[in-house]
Amino acid sequence: MFKFEVDDEIVLKLLDRRDGNRLYELIDSCRSYLREWLPWVDGTKSVEDTKGFIEMTKKQFASDSGFQAGIWYKGNIVGVIGFHGMNWSSRSTSIGYWIDKRYQGNGIMTKSCRALVEYAFNELNLNRVEIRCAEKNIKSRAIPERLGFIKEGVIRESEWLYDHFVDHVVYGVLARDWA
Repeated sequence: MFKFEVDDEIVLKLLDRRDGNRLYELIDSCRSYLREWLPWVDGTKSVEDTKGFIEMTKKQFASDSGFQAGIWYKGNIVGVIGFHGMNWSSRSTSIGYWIDKRYQGNGIMTKSCRALVEYAFNELNLNRVEIRCAEKNIKSRAIPERLGFIKEGVIRESEWLYDHFVDHVVYGVLARDWA
């Protein structure tokens, strides 16, 4: 079971089926905010949908192909962060994340991303971590930029977002550059 204490207030831990109700309530409470950048929001219509997501993430963890962790701040779940997938032959992964709008601006996501990057390099012996953000999602892009990731390029029309395509900015950091 993955559990990582980022600091005295932030804990990252694997999602469990028992977290389904709280996670669904969180998603539902900030649905319009999340929907601006995340294509899965409309497909999350019930607690059962959220529990299905949690079961999928548990299988992902069990197969050593990444994981999704709840971000717990002062005992409350405020978002999700994780490794989308693991490319073990290339020793690389990508990080995805989202947080409740009410908790933005407190450094929670930056600290959580830093913790996952350190875990990737120090515990998993990976060589590369990537973060992709919609080009116009300035708040999300600020996180890899703040952490010293290198902007490597833009993937045009990378993702279908309900009724339009969005370009993604690709950020990367290598183990040798992480300090």
